[in-house]
Amino acid sequence: MSEGQNQKLVERNIPGMMNRRDRFAETEHADNIGLTVKRIAVYFMREKILVISMLSIVVFGTVCGIYAPSLQSRTVDIIAGAKSGILSHTLLLMLSVYLLYGLCGLLQGLFSARLSQNVVKRMREELFGKIMELPIRYLDTHSHGDVMSRMTNDIENISTTVSQSLPSLFSGVLTITGTVAIMLLYCWQLALLSLATVLLTFLATKILSGRVRKFSRQRQMLLGQLNGIVEEMVSGYRTVVAYNHQKITIGNFCGTADSLTKAGIKTDIFSGVMGPVMNCIGNIGFVIIAVFGGWFSVNGLISVGVISAFIVYAKQFSRPINELAQIYGQLQTAIAGAERVFAVLDEADEDGNGEELAKEEKATITFQNVYFSYEEGKPVLKNFTLTVPNGKKVALVGATGSGKTTVVNLLMRFYEIDSGEICINGQNIRNVARNSLRRNVAIVLQDTVLFSDTVRSNLKYGNDGADDEQLAAAVEMSQCREMIEFLPQGYDTVLTGSGANISQGQRQLLAIARAFVADPKILILDEATSNVDTRTEKAIQDAMQRIMQGRTSIVIAHRLSTIRDSDLIIVMDRGEIVESGNHEELLAKKGKYYELYMTQYAGFTT
Repeated sequence: MSEGQNQKLVERNIPGMMNRRDRFAETEHADNIGLTVKRIAVYFMREKILVISMLSIVVFGTVCGIYAPSLQSRTVDIIAGAKSGILSHTLLLMLSVYLLYGLCGLLQGLFSARLSQNVVKRMREELFGKIMELPIRYLDTHSHGDVMSRMTNDIENISTTVSQSLPSLFSGVLTITGTVAIMLLYCWQLALLSLATVLLTFLATKILSGRVRKFSRQRQMLLGQLNGIVEEMVSGYRTVVAYNHQKITIGNFCGTADSLTKAGIKTDIFSGVMGPVMNCIGNIGFVIIAVFGGWFSVNGLISVGVISAFIVYAKQFSRPINELAQIYGQLQTAIAGAERVFAVLDEADEDGNGEELAKEEKATITFQNVYFSYEEGKPVLKNFTLTVPNGKKVALVGATGSGKTTVVNLLMRFYEIDSGEICINGQNIRNVARNSLRRNVAIVLQDTVLFSDTVRSNLKYGNDGADDEQLAAAVEMSQCREMIEFLPQGYDTVLTGSGANISQGQRQLLAIARAFVADPKILILDEATSNVDTRTEKAIQDAMQRIMQGRTSIVIAHRLSTIRDSDLIIVMDRGEIVESGNHEELLAKKGKYYELYMTQYAGFTT
């Protein structure tokens, strides 16, 4: 883990190796299934044409499926001589109905696939857009792997259910309704006897459904937890290896994986056992039809053709019940996934309201009696008062956890202060829209973030309108012209894996150049030169002096060589300012700054 990350963790009073289970235990889930289903239905209402088309095909196909056994019954009776009619015409009609029934099944699959992709596309877009609008605090306090799991696994489960389970659900309900009506019409006594098995079906479903839902939700939670562990391990692999934590990390992974396996097995067992149980109940229904149907036929109540139709109808009646029982687990998994997705969508957006930052050339920053804490009762900044004059370079120094990075977080409105004021040119930033504020500030962090795009696009990230001349000037000042020229396609070279195909130092140089291209009023450098060598650092410092000329700048540094020429150096300790002045003044005081300086340059021990 980088030093900057450590500082943020300490400032938030969050242990660096926090228990993963505790972290995921904070995830909230909706408990109202009905409300979740209604919210999913809203997405279907936006695809009315597809829904209506699919339902029409389902209805027509169901009618064909219900009508075909009647034709079969008539055919048997004609052959047995119980009814009169032209056998060839009846057989041809029955064949046509079955062909239409098969065609409807094909069209139903095509329409349901299209519907599922449209619904999931819209849901995924809304979720991604929501994540882009979430406050920094949310992403700082939730596992990135769990958030990614909601975007991928949970939405994919919804997609599978929409494309496979919902058409079966619609057609199953219609088939059951139509079949029961026809059976009652033919022989209500035999229909009631054969439908007695429905009670057993409902009883079995009620017993098994609760288990399926319980373990399905548990499986989804554990899957998000497992993704979080993997994401954390991959991003921090060097640290894991450096501290020989491979076995511990594997142990954590295997522990969560074992829990996920157990939850998955239990879900599949209770979900899978529904099919065999329903088949068993269906076979009991066949026995009832065979025994009582034969008795009714002997006594002249029904014909042999009706018995034949009843056997088909009983199978047709039990088939959708079996399917509904089998897809119940999928439905529960989809609902559990939808709950997790909606839990993110229900989070409050970062407040984007406010006035525009006044368009002035100068930028004087004032912190007045600022108090702030990440956790209630544990203040990180206490009565912090500071003025950063227009066009001046102010450096913040101090031990890890003293609150330096928190000052930047508050200035960028990543977090809101508990009390006090932060003003730019006398304008309280709490009243300024975040977008307007951040357009006037460029920040270079210790942990460089580049995107899988061309070098040109990364440089223009903060200023889309920058031309080639501005890019060239920024690249020259940041001392990375030669580095870009040596890349295979120069400015058009695609950075892979967030810049994995260039060195850490080169990524840092590009981040600095990106800040130069943005041409902000306020420049923030948080350990911006920590990942470059001494020679490059000196060159960058010279370039910084030119780019910061007349620009309000805040520099956070542990290496005091980078801030010796600052107009004002602020020494922080435990969230308070303990010393201030320029380099010579602070050395003369022989206080906290003097101790830090001597520790770095005179060989003193800490």
